[in-house]
Amino acid sequence: MNEKKILEPEGVESQNGDRVDEKKIIQLKNVAKSFDGEIVLDHINLDVHEKEFMTLLGPSGCGKSTTLRIIAGFETPDTGDVIFGDVRINNVPSHKRHVNTVFQKYALFPHLNVYENIAFALRLNKVKEDEIYRRVEEMLAMVNLKGFEKRDVNLLSGGQQQRVAIARALINKPKVLLLDEPLGALDLKLRKDMQNELKNMQRKTGITFIYVTHDQEEALSMSDTVVVMADGKIQQIGTPTDIYNEPENAFVADFIGESNIIDGVMLDDYKVKFSGQEFVCLDKGFDKNEAVDVVVRPEDVDVVDIEKGMLTGEVTSVTFKGVHYEIIVNINNFKWMIQSTDYVAPNQKIGIYIEPDAIHIMKKSEYSNMFGDYSSFSDELERLSDTTEEEE
Repeated sequence: MNEKKILEPEGVESQNGDRVDEKKIIQLKNVAKSFDGEIVLDHINLDVHEKEFMTLLGPSGCGKSTTLRIIAGFETPDTGDVIFGDVRINNVPSHKRHVNTVFQKYALFPHLNVYENIAFALRLNKVKEDEIYRRVEEMLAMVNLKGFEKRDVNLLSGGQQQRVAIARALINKPKVLLLDEPLGALDLKLRKDMQNELKNMQRKTGITFIYVTHDQEEALSMSDTVVVMADGKIQQIGTPTDIYNEPENAFVADFIGESNIIDGVMLDDYKVKFSGQEFVCLDKGFDKNEAVDVVVRPEDVDVVDIEKGMLTGEVTSVTFKGVHYEIIVNINNFKWMIQSTDYVAPNQKIGIYIEPDAIHIMKKSEYSNMFGDYSSFSDELERLSDTTEEEE
């Protein structure tokens, strides 16, 4: 059988996204923001805890960067409050907030070398020279740039420039570091390396990180808490495990990884009907015969002989992905995605077996019937979508 659930990432204290041993450092209370009459943030509420790595995740235009800019002080909410510690900071200018920001465009000073770029804020604050030297060297060691002190920043690689920008942001020891898609300009391998480095930096410093990205894998691999956003609203807050294994609506289920999302009816506690068959599940608390969305992850489906299948269908396409095959199967005119290490041939009839813990039930939402059928799925369309979003 396939592995059913992702593991809880190291360093997470609770299953509901709360940092039970740390106090709140930032609170957004009923925050709303519009631009030119268009609602960008629709009365959101969010708590950020000390020493937390929180990621704001969502597609382009969902409001995640605006949320970050409001925390930074670059934007002011139309309504609602921004609380830092116990103090309302709506009208506190950005340079007086205990936060620093790292952007996708690193904005390094081109006329200063690596050392002076990192030391810049300390010089502005008239810190003594020996203290500047000590703290710059400490930062260089943390970002793996020892020996680069005199290097021209214009001659650095993208990853090295990003390290300089992070060191410059951290050297003032802010209480919160805001990162707005800082890895977006890097190639895939370097992005993955920097994901690990950023998480290690956050753990070493104990500084709260609030990170913005549209990359689901990035959010799941780095974060203590993930905040999924869409249409100016927070759709779900939780640990990476919560978000992946227990999505609250069809948008979250579709946006975080691949998902088969099927119309179903909750017959009773622990019993659901979909695709013309009844299944045992682990969910309860729904009304009898309530219409629901049923989520089954592709990796949680087992391919079996037809006579052993709970459902049967015909394979329409098979794509080799290295570790597994990605199989599209037509089951009652609904295209399922299945990920399996076993090869099956196109046009072959197969059975599928679904264990109770592989079935997740969600209430119907505004996003129902918008996702989950792979009739129009193709790798080319997915790549085009990713490229378009990165350019926006």
